[in-house]
Formats: sequence, structure tokens, C-alpha cells
Amino acid sequence: MSLATWVGVALLGGVGATLRFLVDAVVSGRAGRAFPLGTLAVNLSGAVALGFVAGLAVPETASVLAGTAAIGAYTTFSTWMLETQRLTEDGEADRALVNALLSLALGLGAVALGRSIGAHW
Repeated sequence: MSLATWVGVALLGGVGATLRFLVDAVVSGRAGRAFPLGTLAVNLSGAVALGFVAGLAVPETASVLAGTAAIGAYTTFSTWMLETQRLTEDGEADRALVNALLSLALGLGAVALGRSIGAHW
């Protein structure tokens, strides 16, 4: 990989992480924090975006920049798992299960949707 690609990864990763913070804050600010809807919104929109990039079948460097750097920094598996675990600790096992299953089911649908849109773009 070229130096320009490495710099692009660093810059786009920062943009993705910042955007994740903003989207989560807006959604959680409006919906509250009883259920991690901010993380769900981030991960579902990221799944659509990553599916879209995959559907476009872009060259490797563009895929690294868009998929790994920007979208990879935007989405967050670790926060999803931590929030699910915290719901369980707080005695909200039912909400934890809903969070895990809803995120998986909707996430798979979101990536399929994005891929379909990208393939027909």
C-alpha cells in the first residue's frame, strides 16, 4: 500500500469515528439510553454503506479507504457487545437478547440491501 493510502486510512478513520460519535449522540439524545438505539442506528447505517461499497465492486484501494477506514471506524462491534453485556448486568436480559438478535437480523438485511443497491448503481 502506498503512503497516500495510509494517510487516507488515518484521515477517513478519524472522520468515521467522529461521525459515529455524532450520530450516536443525536439518536441517543432523542431516544434516551434505556435501549442502545444510537449504536443500532450507527451499525445499521454502516451495514448499508458497507454493503453498497461491496455491491459497487470498487478497486482494492477504494475498498480499503471506504470500507476499512471510513465505515470500519464508523461502525462499532465492541460498543454493541458492551451495551448488550451491560443490559444483562442491569437485570435487563430480555433487552440484551432483543439488542443482540435485532442487531444481527437487521444488520444482515441492511448489508444485503446496500449490496443490492450498489450492484445496480
